[in-house]
Amino acid sequence: MTIVKIDPLTRIEGHLKIETVMDTNTDSKFKEKFRVREARSTGLMFRGVEVLLQGRDPMDAQHIVQRICGVCPIAHGIASCMAQEVAYRTEATANGRLIQNLILVSDYIHSCFTHFYLLAALDFVNVKAILEYKGNDPKISGLKQWAQQELKDNRISPVAPFLPRYEGDYIENVDVNISLLAHYVQAFDMRALAYKMGCVFGGKMPHTMSLLPTGANVNVRVDDILSAKTKLEELITFINQVYLPDVALLAKSYPQYFKIGKGPEAFLCAGVFRESNYDMYIKPGVVINGALEEFNQEMITEDVRFSYYSSRSKMHPFESETKADPYKQGAYSWLKAPRYKRKAMQVGPAARLLVQYARKNNHEMCQLSDKLLEEIGGKPGDLNSAMGRHLARAVECKFIAERAMQWLDQLNPKEPSAKDFDLPETGIGYGCLEAPRGTLGHWLKIKNYVIENYQCVVPTTWNCSPRDDDGQPSAVEQSLEGTLVADAENPIEVGRVVRSFDPCIACSVH
Repeated sequence: MTIVKIDPLTRIEGHLKIETVMDTNTDSKFKEKFRVREARSTGLMFRGVEVLLQGRDPMDAQHIVQRICGVCPIAHGIASCMAQEVAYRTEATANGRLIQNLILVSDYIHSCFTHFYLLAALDFVNVKAILEYKGNDPKISGLKQWAQQELKDNRISPVAPFLPRYEGDYIENVDVNISLLAHYVQAFDMRALAYKMGCVFGGKMPHTMSLLPTGANVNVRVDDILSAKTKLEELITFINQVYLPDVALLAKSYPQYFKIGKGPEAFLCAGVFRESNYDMYIKPGVVINGALEEFNQEMITEDVRFSYYSSRSKMHPFESETKADPYKQGAYSWLKAPRYKRKAMQVGPAARLLVQYARKNNHEMCQLSDKLLEEIGGKPGDLNSAMGRHLARAVECKFIAERAMQWLDQLNPKEPSAKDFDLPETGIGYGCLEAPRGTLGHWLKIKNYVIENYQCVVPTTWNCSPRDDDGQPSAVEQSLEGTLVADAENPIEVGRVVRSFDPCIACSVH
């Protein structure tokens, strides 16, 4: 038995520790020497945003909750707006829904580029290939100089976050490595462009001030529509010509990762991008062991047996509490353990796509996924894997970006972007949708015109939670079980699996 700890796991948002128990691999079919028997996922900090909201004006919420995360704030803001709309007994205007969709699309695209190029791809790309670069691209030449300095000083450069790193089976082809590294650099500009698109209607990013219940506090102008279209067209070109081909290239280079990192056969999707107040572009649904069910937020509970909270356990979010207990015996994480019908669920792009397959929705998205999977001899079920999560995210990114063009065409400068409503003395409401990383829910209780209780269940809380009251591991913990590791001193395989979920610990320890 070998205990391997990665503390902290880098190239994610926030502070995460992964602890694994590995046995010697006796199967001679595999070259790897170790097999993960058990894993524990530990969130290492506490922030308490839910507590900060108590006693505040409900109309502060959509601004405060965006500070839960600097990477996916828009989803938090919209979930809060949706919860308030339910509590205020009102609905979004057509322009309001579309503007929220467009700001969220910009955040989705930004998040996709960030996750793949800046965080996850470096688990596969051999950055030392820079040292063999002989071209004239000044950006790549600059990266070469930084890498040379890192190697010389054996330190981490404050500019290039490449070294040190785990040793492992990186891509061997120098040209492929250089191409992916060039796109890594280009992705910085594309991320900025995605945020500039969001700023057209959001005013600023990442924490926009324009979101409010029923829509947004900006008027629709023709020149803003044209500005957003120009930016979106360039983003779509990058997605179709660079991002999606790069993900497909990586998938073909590492087909074995469609068999690695398999999580529970339980997929949750709350739906996202409101086409009307009663319909979403990405449809909601739950798939458990192949059976499709309708999503029902009433089935969600939060466990805290292994979490640093003295709150009541197995409570629905409307009744959940946030009582920190840093000295709690037996606890090992600041994340709670959300469960759906008492099951550990997997959320995120792969879960969303598998729900669309089950619902027979978004046919073109599923068809492109089928085509890419067929090229490596795969099938839809292989999306439940480390590489499948990357593939699903790239496919989804293409279609939501193209759908956004249609939403821009639907905006009407003659119609309002929001409408008046009254704040109730008492009320309850919830808003559930899909953040880039997966299913997000906000639950709100109002009493005496202020927030009495506010609870959030976020994507990484689903995926990276500790065990629940029944001892059931989370999606990440289950996905690591059985993973083969070549070198316990360089557990690159563990990092690849965990980063495929794109963990955001800042969100999950809110």
